[in-house]
Order: sequence, then structure tokens, then C-alpha cells
Amino acid sequence: MSRILIVEDEPRLSQLVADYLQHARYYTEQTDSAQTAMALARDGGFDAILLDLMLPDGDGMDVCKSIRQHSQVPILMITARVDEVDRLLGLELGADDYICKPFSPREVVARVKAVLRRANPQQVEEAQPPLVLDGDRFEARIAGQSIALTAIEFALLNTLARHPGRIWSRDQLMDEIYNDHRVVSDRTIDSHIRKLRKKLTEHSPDAHDWIGSVYGVGYRLETP
Repeated sequence: MSRILIVEDEPRLSQLVADYLQHARYYTEQTDSAQTAMALARDGGFDAILLDLMLPDGDGMDVCKSIRQHSQVPILMITARVDEVDRLLGLELGADDYICKPFSPREVVARVKAVLRRANPQQVEEAQPPLVLDGDRFEARIAGQSIALTAIEFALLNTLARHPGRIWSRDQLMDEIYNDHRVVSDRTIDSHIRKLRKKLTEHSPDAHDWIGSVYGVGYRLETP
């Protein structure tokens, strides 16, 4: 697991960023001190540093300059300053990216992934299926997170997942999920789809809409 150092003096913001990075399978360490950050960076072992400019015991610019004297670890500056001079100065001191507050924690995760890819162009991430289905437990897993489904919801998702992108009509879906050929209405299928779509979207790190609707035709699985 890549190790990320978070240097931020707002506890709630620091923990929020840490939670999102940990969910993305990164190891995190947090500090609100410029002096501690420089000491930790000297010890090494971090793959990237998220560095706030405004710290209680020092300036993030000085921290960045100090780290660059002995390390080329990727540094992402985080600040509420939006002045262009600060932006350029931060990059000239050796910062790899610059994130202005307020920001989305998902954006931070994406920026961290980007700088790590640039820093390690030879490192190939293990490809993982975006959606995994477990028929024994009637579960779907997205980014390692389990989502409990009803038997009907699982059957619907399993059918759609067999051919991602293929449009299934309501009649075709009914034939697939109701083996006893019971008579159900289109609205029943629509209701199950709405509930399934809500569960999948809520548990997706990027709020991806997994099930697409084609007006007057049917539904299909939309892979990221």
C-alpha cells in the first residue's frame, strides 16, 4: 500500500481526506505540525505528501523547500490561497500539484493517484473488475465494498452484467428473473431497477450511475 502523509491543521478536514484515501486503499499518517512533517519526511517511507500552506508552527512553503533539499517525494500543496503568485511560487519550490480549498475529497484521491502514476511510470496497478457479483451471498462488490441485494435485485444485476452495454427490454428481463413465468407489470421491473440503481450509485466511490435507461426500449449496464 502506498503511504500518504497528510499535513493539515484542520482536524475534521484532515480526517475526511484520510478516510477517503484509506477507502482507496492507501495507508495514511496525519500531523498538523510543520516541524513534525519535516522530521517524518526526512525519515522517508512516504509515497506522497499532502501539505497545507497555513500551519500553526510554520509555513508550508518552507516545509516544501526543506523537503526538496533531500527528497523528490511528490508533494501536493493544499491551501485557501488562490493568488496566482502563491500558486506559481509553490510549484517553483518543487510542489507537484496545487489544490485550493474548498475541494472535493474525491478530487484529492484522483490527484494523488495522478501524481503517483507520474512518479512511478513503470508501476502497473493490478487491474480489478469494477463490479464483482457473489451469487452465494446475493452481494455485489464495488471497489471492495459489499452491497446486499434482494434475490430479484441480484438476478436483475446478474442478467445486465452478462452483457454490459446491451439493452434489455422489460419483457426480456422478466423472462430472465421470473423462472415461473408469473405475470408482472412493467412497473414492477421499473421499481426493482430504481432500488437497485440507488444501491449501486450510493456505494460507488464516484457516484457512478451503473444502470442506464433507454427511453421506450429498456435498460443496460453502464460500466465505468
